[in-house]
Amino acid sequence: MRTNIEINDDLMDQAMKSGAFKTKKDAVEAGLRLLARQAAYREILALRGKLRWDDAPRAAELILSEPDAASRAQPDDASAPDPR
Repeated sequence: MRTNIEINDDLMDQAMKSGAFKTKKDAVEAGLRLLARQAAYREILALRGKLRWDDAPRAAELILSEPDAASRAQPDDASAPDPR
C-alpha cells in the first residue's frame, strides 16, 4: 500500500541508525511489526491466571528407545575390506 506521510527527520535518523536499516521503508515496517508484536504480547499477558498450564512431562516422552540388536551389530569380518 502506497502512503505518503510526514515523519520527524530526527526520529527517522535515530531509527535508521539503531536498526542499521538500509531504507526508510525498512525502518517504518520494522516499527509497525514491533507495534503489532507488542499488541499480541499484551493480549497474551491479559490471559495470565486464566489458563491452566500442565508442564509435567508425559511418560511416553521420558522413555528412551534403545537401538535394536541389528543396528548395534558390528559388520562381520567377511564384509570388511582387506587391510593388506
